[in-house]
Amino acid sequence: MGQKTHPIGFRLGIIRDWDANWYDEKTFASKLKEDLLVRNYLKRRLPKAGISRVVIERTPKRLVLGIHTSRPGIVIGKSGKEIAQLEEEIKKITTKEVKILISEIKRPELDAFLVAENIAAQIVGRISFRRAMKGAISAAMRMGAEG
Repeated sequence: MGQKTHPIGFRLGIIRDWDANWYDEKTFASKLKEDLLVRNYLKRRLPKAGISRVVIERTPKRLVLGIHTSRPGIVIGKSGKEIAQLEEEIKKITTKEVKILISEIKRPELDAFLVAENIAAQIVGRISFRRAMKGAISAAMRMGAEG
C-alpha cells in the first residue's frame, strides 16, 4: 500500500508554477484567505468566461492577478470597461492597487480544468455521461492530444 502523491504538488517547480507568487511570515493566513476570496469572487462574477487558472502576485502596495481564460472578450468587455470595473471591485476586497493581466488559452479542448467544467455542465444539463466523455475525448484528440 503505497502513499499517494498529489499530482500538482509533484509537478510544482518543474513543469508548472505556483498559483500564488508571494510569501509573508506574519500575515500569511490573512493573505491566503484574501486570495481565496478573490478567486471565489472571480468564479462567481465571471462564470461563463472559461477561467482556468488565477495566478496571484503580491507586492507591498499592489496585487497582480494573472487570469488564464478561454474567452478573454468576456473578461475585458467593450473597450476595457469590464476589466476596469473588476479592478475596482477587487480593490474593495483587498484594499490594494489591483492590476489584471489576461492571457488567452488558445486551445481550451486541451486544458484539463476547462474540459472537466464542460463535462460537468453537460451532466448537469442531463446529457449522458458517456456521450459527454466521448465528445470531450474526441475534441481533445482532434486538437492534438496524444492520448
